[in-house]
Amino acid sequence: MCGICGFVSKRDITIKDLKKMNDTIIHRGPDDGGEEIYESGGYRVGLAMRRLSILDLSMLGHQPMHSAGRDVSIVFNGEIYNFQELKRELDYPFVSNSDTEVVIAAYLKWGMDCVKRFNGMFAIALYDWRNDKFFLARDRIGKKPLYYWICEGNIVFASELKPIMACPGFPKDIRKEVIPRYLYHQYINAPDTIFEDVYKLEPGHILKFQNGSVTDSAYWSLVDVYHERRKNIISDYEEAKSTLKEKLVDSVRRRLISDVPLGAFLSGGYDSSLITAIAQSVNGAPLKTFSIGFDEEEYNEAEFAKRVSNHLGTAHTETYITEQQMLDLVESIPDYYDEPFADSSQIPTMLVSKLAKRDVSVVISGDAGDELFCGYIIHDLIPAAQKIDFLGAAVNAVGKLPVGRGKKLIDVFPFSVRVIASNRDDETKTQFGGINYIDLIHSIAGEGLPLLYPIETTLEESDWQRRRMLLDMLTYLPGDILCKVDRASMKYSLEARCPFLDVNVVEYSFSIDHKFKYNRGIKKKILKDLAYEFIPKDMLDRPKRGFCVPIEHWLKTSLRSQIEGYSRAENLKKQGLFDPIRTQQFIDDFLIAEKGRRGFNFSKIIWSFFVFQQWYSKYIQAIAC
Repeated sequence: MCGICGFVSKRDITIKDLKKMNDTIIHRGPDDGGEEIYESGGYRVGLAMRRLSILDLSMLGHQPMHSAGRDVSIVFNGEIYNFQELKRELDYPFVSNSDTEVVIAAYLKWGMDCVKRFNGMFAIALYDWRNDKFFLARDRIGKKPLYYWICEGNIVFASELKPIMACPGFPKDIRKEVIPRYLYHQYINAPDTIFEDVYKLEPGHILKFQNGSVTDSAYWSLVDVYHERRKNIISDYEEAKSTLKEKLVDSVRRRLISDVPLGAFLSGGYDSSLITAIAQSVNGAPLKTFSIGFDEEEYNEAEFAKRVSNHLGTAHTETYITEQQMLDLVESIPDYYDEPFADSSQIPTMLVSKLAKRDVSVVISGDAGDELFCGYIIHDLIPAAQKIDFLGAAVNAVGKLPVGRGKKLIDVFPFSVRVIASNRDDETKTQFGGINYIDLIHSIAGEGLPLLYPIETTLEESDWQRRRMLLDMLTYLPGDILCKVDRASMKYSLEARCPFLDVNVVEYSFSIDHKFKYNRGIKKKILKDLAYEFIPKDMLDRPKRGFCVPIEHWLKTSLRSQIEGYSRAENLKKQGLFDPIRTQQFIDDFLIAEKGRRGFNFSKIIWSFFVFQQWYSKYIQAIAC
């Protein structure tokens, strides 16, 4: 695990410049670092890394790493969990026990098709000196981040945006059209970024750069694999459960391989409890587990995590955090989330990562269980919406009739009916519910990219519930969940591994009959039944909670002076990104409104705006508050 950066450029970027770029991500790899620049084919090639030593702690794992004949050079972030199996297939003079060297050997034998053989999380930058080809590759689901900047036939890449921003000549031109979509979703999804000409390499993609030209291609498609696997549905429940268990056990076992101390995040919910139970069953010695608690009983899960830990026999550590401890982290958000990112659960995720880092350098987590096995509240609502969609079409038609005083008939219907009635676009059928948000965001930030992802017909799935699951796997999972965990854990130089995202688990999940995931209102049925094999049902069967941050309260109290400063019309006019008058009025209305007052409780948008302004003030221009 580490952070990587570098370039292939005709510009005069020096080793001092490269070191400055690399040092911006030292938190990702405090154990070792390396920077090298070479000349090839009229280009300067710079490769750099910051290393968090997990496998082969010796200097034999140092990067940049070169092949035995120096035909290939690489910097690599992540873990290849099947590297030992691959190593046995490769006729290569290995000198280390690192998976990085296996990546090199695999490329020499199979070319970039080698990534199809990797089971892991990775961001790879590889230069082939034999033909002056440069490659970037990202893992199938997008566990590891990888950014790149294309400018005048040059390419600069990095694990985060900070090294690119530190590259000489980077203009920091904001891509204004992504801002409305960011305000709505609270993250920026690949391939987009906040900057012009800067992109995230999409999950499952390879980028080739040669002689100034760029080719981006997919080596793995979630949608294609989904439809291929749906051709052979596993309709026997016991078979599906048994095989899924085998694949999860294998996935967890692979992720327990480490040359440094390892533990697990344990919330006490189904996903983390199941993963922890499997890890404890194969680990031998008590597994170290970590959870955080809140004094507010309605948000606190620590008591449930402790009960699960006691039952499983893990070595458990918990800490209760205060509101002030969370608030103290707000100012550091843009330091580690160096692109606007406003999922407020980033804050408690940072705190549990800080807790775990005291004792371990690697953790496993239960992320992605909801996306793969139908676990979100929206998954309950979508089937009902699909059933009455035909009524929505009728209401939408008659709703255009006037009823006097400038109103239309549609205004008379309840909000839930209006949502269904307005949901007429086949490209966004499962993304309903944000009518007021959409209109408001357009009024303060302009039009820009469509706020909803207009891609649903490309998923070729008629069942709305399954379609929404696919959509979330393509957008919310890599863009929000995985980004959140990566930045929060790497803030403390902690590697986070996710057993649910093993390629064998993901692909097998597509073969499982959907009614084994969602059955008569029971979400994640098959995962729950697996968890009951390890943990009594009464320990797990409870309403889902989750990390809760009092955003609305903060914005109206502790952060009030900052948000008032950020939203001053004169500041926004200079910035040129938001409508000065409408934005200031909207935020003023929010600040004086009573909590929960209809039409004013838009704390999600305000928080997204606040985080954006924090980021802007740090990286673009300081804003006087």
